[in-house]
Order: sequence, then C-alpha cells, then structure tokens
Amino acid sequence: MNLAKVHYNSESVIQILSTTLNEIINDETVVICIGTDKVIGDTLGPIVGTILEKNNFMYPVYGTLDKPIHALNIYEAIEHIKEKHKNANFLAIDACLGSRDSIGNIQLRKGPILPGKGVGKTLPQIGDFSIVGIVDKIEDNRCLSSSNIRLSFIYSIAETIASSILASVKLEYNI
Repeated sequence: MNLAKVHYNSESVIQILSTTLNEIINDETVVICIGTDKVIGDTLGPIVGTILEKNNFMYPVYGTLDKPIHALNIYEAIEHIKEKHKNANFLAIDACLGSRDSIGNIQLRKGPILPGKGVGKTLPQIGDFSIVGIVDKIEDNRCLSSSNIRLSFIYSIAETIASSILASVKLEYNI
C-alpha cells in the first residue's frame, strides 16, 4: 500500500516524505539499503545508506557504497540483521523499475521490498515499510540498462530520500 508517492524534484517532496516517515520511524527502526555500486541504476540504496551514515543517522543503517547489500550477499545480510535486531521496525530502500511516466517518482509503502523482482530474480523480501525510487522503465528483457541512467539522476533521488529520512527525525526531536 502506497503511503506517499511524489516526484523527486517536486517542490514539496521532502516535506511530504518526511512528514509520513515521521509517523513510521521510531527507536526500533533499522534502515536497510539494497543495491550494488556495480550498476549505476542499482546504486540508489547504497548511496542513501552512505549519506545517512555520513550524517550520523541515529538509527542503524545497513547497505552502503563500502558495504553494499546485493544479490550475492542478501541472504546472509538479512539473516544477520534480523538476528541482531529481533524486534526491529525495518525500513528498506531500493531502486525500482516502472513505467516511463513514473521515472523519478519516490514511493513510500507499507510492506516489504522485493529485491531483484524488476530483473527477474527471486530474492528474500525485507521491510515493514519500504521506499523505492523509480530509476528506469521496465523493458522486455527486464534489465537495468546502465547506458540510459545517469549517476547524477540516481544521486539526486538518493539525496532526496536521505534528506527526507533525516528531516523526519528532526521533526520528531525538534533538532
């Protein structure tokens, strides 16, 4: 279920996302950023994780550019995170494919991320809540075409998501 859907360069994007996130993020929150730095379109999650980490986000963050969570390590990573944070409120973040008209949209959803679904992989789902950034259109071959996606575009979406998460905590604590 979508809780919020807004384009990354909308004037009110951070206000919309942070207000909704403020109702979701709590002391039990763990942020899990999915993706790899080997494919530009899939760097969204690790960039968000890196920005949160560099801004000393007060809750645990997993999945950064230095330590990504991707198809090759996701089973072990999720098992480790769930074992370490047994009663956590998981907020998962990932890049997503969608229709041409939805590219650039950020969706905040109640429910898990389904990593790899857009490229035909079956990987474990994660998240009580999820944020996806739609970075490219779905093609017949269901691949993220790195030649069509600019890193600056991915970075802008990641920066918007990270800023919204950081702003939501500031709303809570009036920092």
